[in-house]
Amino acid sequence: MALRRFDLDAGGESFAFCAETEPKIAFWLAKYPEDRQRSAVIPLLWLAQKDNQGWLSEPAMRTVAELLDMPYIRVYEVATFYTMFRLQPVGRHHIQICGTTPCMLRGANDLKDIATDKIGAKMHVSDNGQLSWEEVECLGACVNAPMVQINDYYYEDLSAASFADILAKLDQGEAVAPGSFAERINSAPFGVPTTLSEEALYNGARLIDSLPNLLTEEANPAADKKKDA
Repeated sequence: MALRRFDLDAGGESFAFCAETEPKIAFWLAKYPEDRQRSAVIPLLWLAQKDNQGWLSEPAMRTVAELLDMPYIRVYEVATFYTMFRLQPVGRHHIQICGTTPCMLRGANDLKDIATDKIGAKMHVSDNGQLSWEEVECLGACVNAPMVQINDYYYEDLSAASFADILAKLDQGEAVAPGSFAERINSAPFGVPTTLSEEALYNGARLIDSLPNLLTEEANPAADKKKDA
């Protein structure tokens, strides 16, 4: 794993969670006993990153450490280990380009070339602060390759042209809806469906009221033993 260090100069001197984040912090802390609050370090770091314009500054990590009564170094270890945490400023729209084999075979290298041309080097923030990008490993949407994640959402079945258009719109402050950018529904095959094409399958007329092969209490030997006991 590459060496990861946080940007001290860009981080400022202080950090505070947004008021609307406080209930989320309470939600995660409530999941753990009083003496196990440190278990919430990952979700709290994620919330801190959200409240810090998409990256973790040193003051943000220190705030999490103090909130959880953890040594600073332990929080730093977590933040520098997981690549979901970014340790330097990013653009308003941070693009993660999947470069793993399925996406690479389907054109991810073209997407990286476009990002480099339109934005700059990896983790460089565009002059207007709108865009930044990095290459990441598999994002789990291989059937829709090549794809990217922009902030929290997936943009799939991309071509060089569609990706360039997305970047141009985001750069101008326009919203771009996520999803597939090809003629398909979600992850279904391209074109018109050739199976499961009956309309009744999709209009709510056929609802499953039980799961097949579900182990019931009557067919559960363990349940019978408990009754006998």
